[in-house]
Amino acid sequence: MRFNEVILIDRNKTIAVNVGGVMVGGDAPIVVQSMTNTDTADIDATVRQVTQLANAGSEIVRITVDREDAARSVPYIRDELDKAGVDVPLVGDFHYIGHKLLTDFPDCAKALAKYRINPGNVGFKAKRDLQFSKLIELAIKYDKAVRIGVNWGSLDEELLTSLMNENTARAKPFSAAHIMRETIIKSALLSAKRAEEIGLGRDRIILSTKTSDVQNLIKIYQDLSKRSDYALHLGLTEAGMGSKGIVASSAAMGILLQQGIGDTIRISLTPEPNGDRTKEVKVAQELLQTMGFRQFVPVVAACPGCGRTTSSVFQVLAREIEDHLISSMPKWRDKYVGVENLSVAVMGCIVNGPGESKHADIGISLPGTGETPAAPVYIEGKKVATLRGADIAKQFKKMLSDYIEKRFSN
Repeated sequence: MRFNEVILIDRNKTIAVNVGGVMVGGDAPIVVQSMTNTDTADIDATVRQVTQLANAGSEIVRITVDREDAARSVPYIRDELDKAGVDVPLVGDFHYIGHKLLTDFPDCAKALAKYRINPGNVGFKAKRDLQFSKLIELAIKYDKAVRIGVNWGSLDEELLTSLMNENTARAKPFSAAHIMRETIIKSALLSAKRAEEIGLGRDRIILSTKTSDVQNLIKIYQDLSKRSDYALHLGLTEAGMGSKGIVASSAAMGILLQQGIGDTIRISLTPEPNGDRTKEVKVAQELLQTMGFRQFVPVVAACPGCGRTTSSVFQVLAREIEDHLISSMPKWRDKYVGVENLSVAVMGCIVNGPGESKHADIGISLPGTGETPAAPVYIEGKKVATLRGADIAKQFKKMLSDYIEKRFSN
């Protein structure tokens, strides 16, 4: 008997938003998105990176639109992507002069699927309402979705000062951290309310309220989800490099996702110099897949190794199998319906190997140190073969391919 059934988590019900054909919120699966780090004015480089991100599995890609040259390039980027068959929706990231760029470059406004607006820097003092209103009017004109993205690094200082002053007058003031969180939430909600007053539908609004602190991020989104039903974009801003960024983002978003909060996620990793930008997509997919919300590629369970597994055979086989599955997925998705739900076990010794292999759809338990050089293979909980010899890896890969063909062939 196998026990790898999916445990479903009820998600908070939010309003569904159509972002260039990709549904965010409502009953839609949690969407993976990413952002380029190219100069958008460099059309070839941006097209190349958007394509890489989309091929890695990013379902929405955001690009920076910070000046005239960038805005002028957006429609050409969209055209080149369309010619290449890359239909991923593009989101324009606007700060300070978005209202002017979208007005002066209507083809840019049309080519984008969503506009990202930061209420903390959309304008200052008397210009704030005017420039925010202009952005919303343009979204209405071109029927585009809007993400109102608040970031604690660029908060509305006027709102923050107002709430701090109110707090000082209280008999028992809240902490500064509490007021900061409340400012972030109110900035998002007041901006969304204003957008609706101008005429933008609730089904065109997505909210995000980002910090780079895990505990504050969790508290903010928990509170925000209780106070509104807008679709929510999750992300830990400025998460950092390498394992720190991965762990921090996963810890914060894992808790929120488990509580049913979040409709789309982005892992904001700082890449190594000349590093692979698609890593943020892979981490987002792995987070959703590990938690059981989405299935992108077959799962490979492999033991960590110990003194019972001094041979590197199982490590090499585990890597070979995982690489084989990932590289084969683009063609397998079309040929084998549901193959992404496959589970595979590659274990290193007799202690947990047979049991873990039985739990997987197909698994192999390789010989550990001092064990008989034989590798039992289990399919759907039953032992079907024992492999021996120097080519165990080749034999198992053949059995894996035969099993996929038999089970998932159209």
